[in-house]
Amino acid sequence: MNPYIQYMYSYPHKTAYRQLSGVSLQDYVHLLEGGGHGLYVHIPFCQAKCGYCNLFSVTGQSPYAVEKYLDTLHRQCMQYAALLKPQKTVFSELVIGGGTPLYLTEKQLEQMFQLLRSYFAFSKDAEIIAETAPNQTSAGKLAVLKQAGVTRVSMGIQSFQDEELEALGRRHRAQTAREALHLLKSADFACVNADFIYGIPGQTVQSLLASLKEALAWQPEEIFLYPLYVKHGAAMEGQGIVPDSAQAYEQYLHASSFLRNAGFRQDSMRRFVRAPQAGQRRYEECGFGTSLALGCGGRSYLGNLHFSTPYAITKESCLARLAEYEQTADFTQITHGLFLSAQEMQRRYVIRHLLILPGLLLERYEQVFGSQAMEDFPMLRSWMERGFAALHRTEEGTFLALTQAGIGLSDALGPQLTSPQVRAAMEEWDQLQAAGTAGKEQ
Repeated sequence: MNPYIQYMYSYPHKTAYRQLSGVSLQDYVHLLEGGGHGLYVHIPFCQAKCGYCNLFSVTGQSPYAVEKYLDTLHRQCMQYAALLKPQKTVFSELVIGGGTPLYLTEKQLEQMFQLLRSYFAFSKDAEIIAETAPNQTSAGKLAVLKQAGVTRVSMGIQSFQDEELEALGRRHRAQTAREALHLLKSADFACVNADFIYGIPGQTVQSLLASLKEALAWQPEEIFLYPLYVKHGAAMEGQGIVPDSAQAYEQYLHASSFLRNAGFRQDSMRRFVRAPQAGQRRYEECGFGTSLALGCGGRSYLGNLHFSTPYAITKESCLARLAEYEQTADFTQITHGLFLSAQEMQRRYVIRHLLILPGLLLERYEQVFGSQAMEDFPMLRSWMERGFAALHRTEEGTFLALTQAGIGLSDALGPQLTSPQVRAAMEEWDQLQAAGTAGKEQ
C-alpha cells in the first residue's frame, strides 16, 4: 500500500468544486447567527513559490499590488458585514493564512487587523491564528500580532539542513529559521507551531531527526510533520521529482516515535502536541462548523454549501484568479463551490473524526444521521480486521479510532472514503491541469 495518496485536511477537495449560478450568501447567512463561527482571511502573497507548493499564492508583487488587494478586502468586509449585522454574528476563531501573511509590512498588518475589528465581532476568548515564514518574521511584525491578540503562530521551517531547504526550493536558510524561532519564543505567544517536511530528496532518517532534535531545543508547543507531495502545477513536478514513498514512510516511523518518546502527544498523522499531562486529545465534534472566508483563495463552509474561488496553483492561474477577485463587484454572489448531499455530509463527518484522535464517536454518529457508521461504510470493519482501527469504550461512548499503524496510513485510508462522484470530479480537474501543462511544453 502506498501510504501517500492524498492529504485530506478537508472534504471534499476544492478540485471537486464547480461553477454555481443563482446562489447568494443572503440565503445562507442565517447559519452564521450568534456565536461559535470561524473567520478565515487569505493573504496570497509570498516571497517565492516553494518547489512543492500547490497552494494559492502569488510572488513578485509590488507594494501597490498588496494595497490594491487590501482595498478589495475592505470592500468584501463591508458587504459581508452588512449581511451579518442582523444575525449578530460573533466569531470565536480568526485564522490569517496564506501565502505568507507576514509578507505584509507592519503598517499593512495593522491596517488588516483594524479592518477586521471594525467590521466583525469576536468573542473575548477568540483563538487568533497567524501563519508566517522565517524570512518574513521580524520583531516588529510579531509585536503587531501580539497587540492584535494572536494566540497561535505557525511557521514553516521544513528542515534545519540547508541542502534540504535548497532541494525544496525554500528561500530561507537554517540560520534564519533559528533566529525567527528565537523571536517567536521571546514574544511569548500561547502556542508556537513549527512545520517540518519528510521525504525530501537527499534527506535521511538521521538528518530528519537532527532537525527535530534542534526544534525541541526551542520548546515549541506543537510540531507538524508533513510528507512531501509533488502535485500537478508544482515546480518540482517540472523538475521530474517523484517522492520515494517507502523512504518517506520509514522517516515518518522514526520521527513520530521520536516525538512521542520526547513527550509529545500524537493527535493525527501530522500533529504532535507537547503534552506534559497524560491523556488523549479532548473529543470535539467537527464536520458541521460554520466558517466564512475573506480574500482570494480561502473557502467557506455554510451547512452543506462549500464555496471558494476556483482552485489554482500555477503563477498564471493564481494571478488570473486574483485579478477576478479584485474586479468583483458583488461578493455576496457565490459563483464557485459544491452542495454536499446527505451522503457526502456523512463521509465528511467520518473523515473529519477518524483522521484525528480520539476518533469517531459511534453513538453520536447514529444520533446525528439515524444510521450506524459500520453499516454505512463497511470498509471500516475491514480496517479493524487489518489492525488499522479499533474500538475504545469510554464514559462518553464507543469510539472507532485509528491504531498507531492506521494513523501512519491516514493518507491512504482517508481517500478510500471519497465518493465516486467526488473522485471523478477531482480526476477530471487533474487531467485538465496535466493537459494544460503538456500544452505549454509543446
